Amino acid sequence: MAQEHHLTVSRTARYYTLGGNSPEQITDVWFVLHGYGQLARYFIRRFDVLALDHTLVVAPEGLSRLYLDAEYGKIGASWITREDRDHEIADYTAYLNTLYDTVLAQYHLTGKPLRVTLFGFSQGAATACRWLANRLGAGRGEAVVRLVLWAGFFPNGLADVIDPVALASLETLYIYGQADEYIVQMPDPEAYIARLQADLPTLQVVPFDGKHVVEREVIKRLFGRGLPGAAEQD
Repeated sequence: MAQEHHLTVSRTARYYTLGGNSPEQITDVWFVLHGYGQLARYFIRRFDVLALDHTLVVAPEGLSRLYLDAEYGKIGASWITREDRDHEIADYTAYLNTLYDTVLAQYHLTGKPLRVTLFGFSQGAATACRWLANRLGAGRGEAVVRLVLWAGFFPNGLADVIDPVALASLETLYIYGQADEYIVQMPDPEAYIARLQADLPTLQVVPFDGKHVVEREVIKRLFGRGLPGAAEQD
C-alpha cells in the first residue's frame, strides 16, 4: 500500500508593488490577495487609485499556477485546492508572513506606526482571513486595522476561517456586486449575507452595482482618492 509523505522545501514566490514612492511618507500598507485563476501583476492594477506616496500596495501571487484554457494560452494562480489542504494553508501562511516582514524591512517600515489593510478577493478572501487569524494568534496583528473581503465565499460562515471575536476591534467589510454571477446563483443569497452578519455583527456589508470583479470606482469611493489619469486596465 502506498504511503503518503511530506517534505518541506524552499521555493520562489512572486509579488508586485505599487505606490510608496517615498518610504519616509508611507503610513498605509495594503496587502491585496487575488482570486482563483488570476495573476498578481494584473490584479494589482485595480488598486492604482490607492497607490500614493503614503500608501503602498503589495500583491502577492498564489504559489500554484495553472493553465486556464485548452490552448495553454492563459495562465492563472491559485491559493488552495481541497487536495492536501492543511499543508497548502500552512505553506501560504508562512509565505505571506515572510512577505510581510520582507516588505516592511525593504521600505524601512519595521517598528514604525502603520495602518495595514488585508484585502482578499474571491478565493483570496478566505486566504486573507486565515492569514490574519495566524498573525493574531501569534500576537503579530497589531498593525492590521482593516479587513476587506470582496465577494468571498464562506460556505460554513466566517467563523469557519477566523474567530469573529478577533475581528471585534477591526474595521471589517464584505463587498459584493449585486449582479455577482456566483452569489446570485446561491439558493438564497440574502440568507448567505445574513449568516455572515450573524457571525460578525460589526461586519459592514457593501453591495454595489456590478459583477464578480474588483471595481476601481468602488475602491476609490470607499477608501481613497484616484491618481490623475489612472489607466483603466484589466
